[in-house]
Amino acid sequence: MKVIYPGSFDPVTYGHLDIIERCSKKFGKVIIAVLNNVSKKGTFTIQERMELLKETTKHLDNVEVDSFSGLLADYAKEKGCTTMIRGLRAVSDYEIEMQMALVNRKLYKDIETLFMVSRSEYVFLSSSLVKEIALYGGDISCFVPREVEYALNNKIKGGI
Repeated sequence: MKVIYPGSFDPVTYGHLDIIERCSKKFGKVIIAVLNNVSKKGTFTIQERMELLKETTKHLDNVEVDSFSGLLADYAKEKGCTTMIRGLRAVSDYEIEMQMALVNRKLYKDIETLFMVSRSEYVFLSSSLVKEIALYGGDISCFVPREVEYALNNKIKGGI
């Protein structure tokens, strides 16, 4: 079975990677779909996010990194995929994710959204939090892989 794990991944964290690795053990193919949200300026470009994801998932043979713009339902149709994975950290995530799952199903009747609960050590972790800690000179090595830590610190030194 092929699944899509969509997100902004700006930057990818150990929480994201945990979901990706767990998916890679349960499903035949995992497509990491990096959202190109034209209304938001990310810290990393789409290409940089994709490269960081490729680097941090290179040990997983059944993982593909791709990007998309527009509606996720349209992207899933284009990929011939009927299963989407979303990670949940807290009840507040569930409320938002439930709305998105219902909208996606309305747009693409065959799509199913499967929710994966974060491991307890990643429940608090978000890309925004990692960026804020890095911005103020904090140690982010326990939240992101070395490649991501290096790339984010270089972005900050360059004035993001």
